[in-house]
Amino acid sequence: MESESPFAEFVDSVSGNIIGQEDTEAKLDVGECELPLIDFSHLNLGNPENEECKRKICEASAEWGFFQIVNHGVCQEIFSRIHREQVELFRQPLQEKTEEKLLNLSSGCYQWERQTAATWKQFGWSEAFHIPVTTVSQLNESEDLRSSLEGFAMKASDLAQQIAEILAENLGCESTFFAENCLPSSCYIRMNRYPECPVSSKVFGLIPHTDSDFLTVLHQDQVGGLQLLKDGKWIRVKPNPDVLVINIGDLFQAWSNGVYKSVEHRVVANHENERFSLAYFFCPSQDTVIESCSSEPSIYRKFSFREYRQQVQEDVKTTGDKVGLSRFLNQA
Repeated sequence: MESESPFAEFVDSVSGNIIGQEDTEAKLDVGECELPLIDFSHLNLGNPENEECKRKICEASAEWGFFQIVNHGVCQEIFSRIHREQVELFRQPLQEKTEEKLLNLSSGCYQWERQTAATWKQFGWSEAFHIPVTTVSQLNESEDLRSSLEGFAMKASDLAQQIAEILAENLGCESTFFAENCLPSSCYIRMNRYPECPVSSKVFGLIPHTDSDFLTVLHQDQVGGLQLLKDGKWIRVKPNPDVLVINIGDLFQAWSNGVYKSVEHRVVANHENERFSLAYFFCPSQDTVIESCSSEPSIYRKFSFREYRQQVQEDVKTTGDKVGLSRFLNQA
């Protein structure tokens, strides 16, 4: 029998204590877009295709903060195997998902959004396994999941390094920064499930946020639900399981001195269909110092990745929301 996620119990037990509000704006009519689509295989061609591909990556990172890539080198069979394993993994009883014995994962790897939510809009109708890349090789019980995640992580790491180098070179900055500081030992894989939601008009699947990394590499299924903020308006991202979605994180916005944009995005809850996605977070080591590579006056003061994460966690705990880069504006 399919296991119950914590969501129904959460709604039953605390909904009376959650501050009442109107339905979320996620249910209001929003436009739909196809993100800039870039053929990554053109990087292997000579000029002018190679340079045009790089230009499109930099342009999309500055104007959208999001883009899609095709011919990315990850075979569809890897995603199919991971999806099958995700379905089985999330069907396990809640108690097993939260214990270390499941796949030899630490208990902290299983997460569900905002157990401490004070309003409906602070609660995300989703659950996830957030796994350090270096521990993927330790997964037991499922050879298919382990080998498939290893294959995805290896390719996503290569893609992120390539994209980061292109973006750095466009700024005239030293591109070896990422090879030296963003190693697999500091990166993460996140497997997400967004269950069918009986209160989809009141909650998000994932609340509006920006990513606290340099780059995120995302694969999503055909269900859809991802939305991003563009020119002050929320727009739906048309789902396409054949592409990888790339988005700029907070650290790249700070490092590029605001040239590349870390854009707010969210996932809306779905009343009828569950949704699965898979993400790779391209992160530096905790002690890596983030500062502008530009010769222009810096928008943000320098900070370590550890300091940034701690500030985000503190803000979420005390205010219910992530404040992000505005905490690190340069006052000089």
